[in-house]
Amino acid sequence: MCLLLGAAGVGKTLLVKRLQNILPRRAGGGGGRRGVPPVGPAGSLTAAQLSALDGTGDLGDPPPTRPTVGTNLTDIVIQKKISVRELGGCMSPIWPSYYGNCHALLFVLDASDPTQLSASCVQLLGLLSAEQLAEASVLILFNKTDLPCYMSVEEMKSLMRLPDIIARAKQNITTAEISARVGTGLAGVLRWLRDTHRTSR
Repeated sequence: MCLLLGAAGVGKTLLVKRLQNILPRRAGGGGGRRGVPPVGPAGSLTAAQLSALDGTGDLGDPPPTRPTVGTNLTDIVIQKKISVRELGGCMSPIWPSYYGNCHALLFVLDASDPTQLSASCVQLLGLLSAEQLAEASVLILFNKTDLPCYMSVEEMKSLMRLPDIIARAKQNITTAEISARVGTGLAGVLRWLRDTHRTSR
């Protein structure tokens, strides 16, 4: 199980919808995206197809989303099925009740809103200190990089002392800069999910 967490409004719902849309169509469904070979058996995505995805363009307009009040469970098929459970940002007090059986964690921050950074940092530290998540692989995503901001992502990382957090954490932590709205960096998120799911077996 992969948990998708972050403060309210950081783009978690759009992210998981985009991760589904970036995948080629299932066999018999009209072929893959332009420049990507048709999908393999059972709608799975091969390593070659993942490499062919650049994570930008061809995604169309962002689908409509609403704030997640409860949870959303989404299955993403990348060679094997990966279940992603999104928890609403307003549910952070009860996030710990979902930590069991979590092998991977996607934590999303809004890179266009530095004023939210301190609250997100407190949430992240709480997650990393949770005993149930000590062996989980963590991907920290700076979302909305397509929007203008008076601080760079590197400045935000420095402000929240992210290198120190990563150095002291028990978990294997990776960071990435993405835009769920336009698709930038999403192929890398799919690769991380595939590789993490493979090693957690």
